[in-house]
Amino acid sequence: MAQTFLDSNELVLNMGPQHPSTHGVLRVILKLDGERVNGTECVVGYLHRGVEKIAENRTYQMFAPYVDRMDYVASISNGLGYVLAVEKLINVETTPRAQVVRVILTELNRIASHLLWLGTHALDVGAITPLFYTLREREEILKIFENYCGARLTTHAFRIGGLQYELYEGFEREVIAFCDWFMPKVAEYEELLTNNRIWRDRLVGVGILNAADCKRYGVTGPVLRAAGVKWDIRKALPYSGYEKYEFDIPVGTNADTYDRYLVRMEEMRQSIRIVRQAVGAIPEGPIMAKVPKVLKPPVGEAYVSIEAPKGELGYFIVSDGSINPYRLRVRPPSLINLQALDQMVKGALVADVVAIIGTLDIVLGEIDR
Repeated sequence: MAQTFLDSNELVLNMGPQHPSTHGVLRVILKLDGERVNGTECVVGYLHRGVEKIAENRTYQMFAPYVDRMDYVASISNGLGYVLAVEKLINVETTPRAQVVRVILTELNRIASHLLWLGTHALDVGAITPLFYTLREREEILKIFENYCGARLTTHAFRIGGLQYELYEGFEREVIAFCDWFMPKVAEYEELLTNNRIWRDRLVGVGILNAADCKRYGVTGPVLRAAGVKWDIRKALPYSGYEKYEFDIPVGTNADTYDRYLVRMEEMRQSIRIVRQAVGAIPEGPIMAKVPKVLKPPVGEAYVSIEAPKGELGYFIVSDGSINPYRLRVRPPSLINLQALDQMVKGALVADVVAIIGTLDIVLGEIDR
């Protein structure tokens, strides 16, 4: 379909919903003037499963595994946000041992999520080798998850009130061994990419989203920090004892796709830093707080947000005093961040659209729910 637009022929083109670089079933309607993008419209909902409505017909404990299926690349983070929201609703704080283990597993999950992002982002731009490297390292994290709870992808690690299982023998040793083995690998990725001429040409100055626009669209996570805003919920509104750990918040200056790459690379190093501190501080004691077997939170509501790998992940739960949530709503960072895509791609080339979608690090299971 072509029409006159600013004295030129505008072409409307569908990218997706079945397209490898849209990272799921995302349909992007591109309005093009030759190779230049005049505007976009994102069409979502192809993966909708009604997760929030399902919550109204499940008990609080029964619903917990459903959240693992939203951002299935960071299922442990999904689970942490949910159990923290329910614990706030019932006014229960988990045990010190469970808090530390939650931090370890969540930070390992952050690294696993960033590794998959890095490999697929590089693949989108045209570099296939980093994908093999990142999947190799991610596999070692998944082995730790599998040894802990039997799951690799939709990892259901937490319970309302604490943990699903006690740590297996050798857990600490395996985690520290991974940290020692992984740090040189980050340097390998940077040697491949950071100063690579093609990589820089494709990313530097592309998809700029400044701090004002980030705030206008509600964008959070690495995309916000790449714009120079030092905002991380682990520091600003600490949960699970994050205030006890020393780590830095990496920020960018140019707010472009390249800075978002640099921020996520440094975040992986900071996660390793947190994991090392946590492994050395695992206290003895129970892994579960005292929680009733039949959970009936008092009438009220609770909202809890955490710093998921992709940004602020929030859960809002309303209780009517029964065993099921009266209402449950999720604030998924992928969906909120995707709102800014139109702003980021205007005036860019079609090839840049692929790089910009990749730098947002979206997962459609979380967007559509």
